[in-house]
Amino acid sequence: MVERPASVLKELLENALDAGATRIKVQVEAGGRKLVQVTDNGCGMVRDDALLAFERHATSKIKDAEDLLNIHTLGFRGEALPSIASVGRVLLETRAADEPSGTVMEIAGGKILRVEEAGLPPGTSIAVRDLFFNTPARKKFLKAESTELSHIATLVTHYALAHPDKHFELHSATNAMLIAAPVPSHSDRIYQIFGRETLDQLVPVAATMKLDRVGIPEPPPWRRGEDYTPPVPGDIRLHGFVSKPEVQKLNRNSIFIFVNGRLIRDRLVQHALTEGYRNILPPTVYPVVLLFVELPNAEVDANVHPSKMEVRFRQHSLVHDFVRDSVRAALMKARPVPQFTREISAQPNAAQGLSPGAWAHAGEAPQPGAGEEFNLQAHPQAPLNERLQFAGAPIAVEANAAISGFGPAGLPTMERQGTQDQSVCGNVLPDEDQAVADELVLASLKPVGQVRDSFILAVNADGLWIIDQHVAHERVLFEKILRERVRAVQEGQRLLMPMIVELTPGQQAVFSEISEELRRNGFEVDLFGSRTIAIKTAPAGVQPADVDKMLLELLDQFQREEQALNLEKIRVKIAASIACHAAIKINMPLEQHKMEWLLRELAKTECPMSCPHGRPVVLRYSVKDIQRAFKRI
Repeated sequence: MVERPASVLKELLENALDAGATRIKVQVEAGGRKLVQVTDNGCGMVRDDALLAFERHATSKIKDAEDLLNIHTLGFRGEALPSIASVGRVLLETRAADEPSGTVMEIAGGKILRVEEAGLPPGTSIAVRDLFFNTPARKKFLKAESTELSHIATLVTHYALAHPDKHFELHSATNAMLIAAPVPSHSDRIYQIFGRETLDQLVPVAATMKLDRVGIPEPPPWRRGEDYTPPVPGDIRLHGFVSKPEVQKLNRNSIFIFVNGRLIRDRLVQHALTEGYRNILPPTVYPVVLLFVELPNAEVDANVHPSKMEVRFRQHSLVHDFVRDSVRAALMKARPVPQFTREISAQPNAAQGLSPGAWAHAGEAPQPGAGEEFNLQAHPQAPLNERLQFAGAPIAVEANAAISGFGPAGLPTMERQGTQDQSVCGNVLPDEDQAVADELVLASLKPVGQVRDSFILAVNADGLWIIDQHVAHERVLFEKILRERVRAVQEGQRLLMPMIVELTPGQQAVFSEISEELRRNGFEVDLFGSRTIAIKTAPAGVQPADVDKMLLELLDQFQREEQALNLEKIRVKIAASIACHAAIKINMPLEQHKMEWLLRELAKTECPMSCPHGRPVVLRYSVKDIQRAFKRI
């Protein structure tokens, strides 16, 4: 169904990509109300195919019924062009490369007005004018021109990001809103459109897994013919970028997921991303994500939503866990250190997202169509040596190394400078080197005191460090609890008197589901009536006065969960809650040896830079920042 100019453009863009176009030009007027035109250099159509294209349910992309289970094109239903032609004035100009002449068709309100031959370049151009001219009720519900134009700009930007090897242009009236020439990689495309600052906030992700054991099921033996060939399971591959923990958005508008080149909004993948950022980001904010999932076409069904914005995976739990684990591994590999000056002003925000539409809504950039334009031209790549900060140690790299993209195998290409490897973002070290770097930097810190008995001040050769003593100890305890929980049941501390707690019906339902895991973490709880429990033993380290509060908080958290509970989620939440209530508190004086012990233990953790709830543990005020503040540089 045609809802707005952007939905018209989506169908025309996908047809151009299916036609093999390498250059796509989009032209709009009045936010798409007056004109939406897409010109491409694809394969084009002969006269008979052009006539057939506007018949309902006529498609050249499905040969037989089996193709519905193996969709490899963006469009396949044969509904788009007839639907568009029924609510607008359409002019089609097309020529196949091996034909001497092309075809021009003019259609208004679903009726063919003329068909004639003409001399045309190879490819196709479709212009849709006066959208909803014959359906004023639907035209009435269109938004302002700037709003409709922002939807169009967002859509074109998304497809430009997904296809860096193709040339995209977007023009509104006399303004060039986007001109993106072909580039070798997705990282280059991000740099080209959004610049170095955005690219430096992203962490590359690349992972591959074979589907040998969970591949396409084979038919029974009696249905296999003599020429039967077993299906090849293939691989599931993930690549793209996720943002560092300090980048926080108020909504999911900056999460872009492509499955086999198709832009989707999938709850399964979005939940996997949330799980990947669990204990790294606060639960009320969202990251910036640009992810590409590639898997055999038979493993995904794109025919489950009218606008094809949702898909269904055959192995949905496998895809969920693969995305979650891949994103988590990339974040653990990067482990960026929060910068003191950046974190002071860091607040969750809804813009700037990875789309021009977000800029327009936020008012942070001129709105298109108002006499100004988006300047999305490629930024000049200066061949200057820049010094990028990582964990306090400045690393010299070439500017071009920071935008080296993915190689042919889908893995980040590495540029060597001196003795250290730099990946696509210029400040990411390989796993083992990164862990060593974190441990060495944190272990080298020398505590010099406390601020209000809450924050540890420490120094080393890299500058001044501020450590939140509560969340630092919380991270140490959290990982210790998870390690010990895997090996054995946690020991608890016996309460002097059992603590009686009354539960609501919802809390009681959750308690019955997590009671076994509570027991394994040191709780000993007995039923004491229909909805009353008696706590006899609590986890070691938790103050008796906090036991009932901690238990009720846990039950309320699980009660608010929209997704089904699983053992891993229960285990992590309980560990995080115990660590929080057992950790060193703020306003607590610490002796020198206690501060030194805490920093040593923090250096040994897997994720020392953020607490289990996503807050930063350490902040660094680098020597360069100090020199700059004193006007020495």
